[in-house]
Amino acid sequence: MSHSDSRRETGMRVRREVLGDAYVDQAVSRTTPFTERFQEFITEVAWGDVWGRPDLDRKTRSCITVALLAALGHDGELAHHVRGALRNGLTPADLAGVLIHTALYAGLPAANRAFAVAQRVLDEVAAEAPAR
Repeated sequence: MSHSDSRRETGMRVRREVLGDAYVDQAVSRTTPFTERFQEFITEVAWGDVWGRPDLDRKTRSCITVALLAALGHDGELAHHVRGALRNGLTPADLAGVLIHTALYAGLPAANRAFAVAQRVLDEVAAEAPAR
């Protein structure tokens, strides 16, 4: 197995564990000849190399990622990573803490927008949960 194959396998495993099979299957199904190399890059580098490193746990990576996406205003990616953060063990209270911390360093408008995105995701996740 080549290093690239190993990175691809690790990347796909981590990507699925964090973002969920449905999201990854949808992203992969939309791959075209034009986007194929980009999908390989995301899987191998972002998920295989960076998210697959042992130096930070996934909860910490999720905190950093949520804060950065909120600060940069990348709302679509933020929504996916809020879901991922929940899968990685963050609670809604943890997410609120990350976004309050983000407000201090990235500004209130960025955090306000991020809270709205996160609330929408939390509402969706609650609606998807089986009734008890």
